[in-house]
Amino acid sequence: GCVKRFTSLAALAAFLLTAAACGDDSKESAGTTAPDTTTAPDTSPAATEPAPEDEFPQAIVSLSPTATEVLFAIGAGDQVIAVDEFSNYPAEALDKPHDLSGFEPNVEAIAALDPDLVIMQDPMIRPQLEDLGIAVWIGPAAATFDDMYSQIEQLGAATGHIAEAAELVGQMQTDIEAAVAAATLPPEGLTYYHELDPTLFSLTSETFAGAVYGLFGLTNIADTAEPGNPYPQLNAEYVAIANPDLIFLADTKCCEESPETVAARPGWDGIA
Repeated sequence: GCVKRFTSLAALAAFLLTAAACGDDSKESAGTTAPDTTTAPDTSPAATEPAPEDEFPQAIVSLSPTATEVLFAIGAGDQVIAVDEFSNYPAEALDKPHDLSGFEPNVEAIAALDPDLVIMQDPMIRPQLEDLGIAVWIGPAAATFDDMYSQIEQLGAATGHIAEAAELVGQMQTDIEAAVAAATLPPEGLTYYHELDPTLFSLTSETFAGAVYGLFGLTNIADTAEPGNPYPQLNAEYVAIANPDLIFLADTKCCEESPETVAARPGWDGIA
């Protein structure tokens, strides 16, 4: 989740593999675009003054697991009336209707809920919703930490939780700095392979998750596979020859991969 206290590389790995660092809802879109919102947050002095509750949306539909987590983390959970099928964190999100699709959103199904704000990662149906008078906020996968912090602050401004959003950002920055400071690596460093699926699609240091690994001084074996492609597909021989010190599996739920299934792959028995 977004708010985690990391005390080891293992804890960071768990963070990456469960949330892809708060903004990565699909491997295809992760780290490829910068935030694009309906309106930039108002930073004028008047914007910091408390506003009546009814000036903020009270019927929010979130079609982004990342945004759903942020909304609950900043205290806007009570304003959420429905979420998409993959918004399963925090547990309270599942108390809301959660059968909407974020990848193939249905305008009629969303409009039937009579929302006053719809939050999405992809703007594909934004024009149709706005034609119906429904406000839309677009938050693509964060490409950097600054993108992530900016989106949290923008959601805070949009929902009337500016102070809570600022507090969340500050706590995340503190926790991440502490985690990096506490991490220790052997003098020669460590290499890693991050597996997105069993067909050996991976990610490079140019992605958000790759940047997080980089904070800890880890070296990505995929960086030289296909220059310019942040999500290269490796092959078994490439990984075996690279012999990474660490293997991170992002396909344990979708594809039931495990350390045991990986160790049993032909030619991989020599990987440390």
